Amino acid sequence: MNSKALPRQINNLEVGVYECEIHLKFRLIEEKSLLSDREQLLQVLLDALTEGSDDFLETLQASVKAQEVSEFKASPQMRRQLMRLRNAAENPPT
Repeated sequence: MNSKALPRQINNLEVGVYECEIHLKFRLIEEKSLLSDREQLLQVLLDALTEGSDDFLETLQASVKAQEVSEFKASPQMRRQLMRLRNAAENPPT
């Protein structure tokens, strides 16, 4: 998975730490060899889901939950990134 966030406007940006949970159920037509590589399968599934249902993917059920959590539950790397984002919002480049 790509760990880079989508480019966004930094001005007036409020950021937080969220725990997200996704439950999906679908039918998929795909090569059998893909099922043995979990990382590659996950990437293909995410790509297919962003494209939407078609003749090869049929979404049966989807639920998404997101809940803001204390930033102290985040890893040190995530907390540093959070501070960078907040500092960038307070001190925009001139």
